[in-house]
Amino acid sequence: MVKVALQGAEFFAYHGFYPQEQLLGTRFVVDIEVVFENAYDFNDDKIANTVNYEELYLIAKTEMQHTRKLIETVAQGIIDGITGKYGYVRAASVTIKKAHPALGGPVQNSVVSISYNKDKAKHGL
Repeated sequence: MVKVALQGAEFFAYHGFYPQEQLLGTRFVVDIEVVFENAYDFNDDKIANTVNYEELYLIAKTEMQHTRKLIETVAQGIIDGITGKYGYVRAASVTIKKAHPALGGPVQNSVVSISYNKDKAKHGL
């Protein structure tokens, strides 16, 4: 098994349930991890033999540009983009941290994590 990950990808975006959040925007940090079975010899030194983390970044960037009320929806969109592009991915997880959510007091981050497991998805779990 091979794991490819991005940690700490930063975006300024306008996600939030309240209109003020969607107007002002805030900083988000995205972590992505994917796991797949290696079907190729990495000695070939070809990017086509792996999950390209530049593509992971572009998938996240695209989803972050679409304003949503829930960051869960954004995380699910990233998972869907990854599994749509890389059908051989066995598992993936996306964590999104929203900096300083408007909760009426000091909070560093709100955090949402969504995981995907191909084996469980096949069986409807």
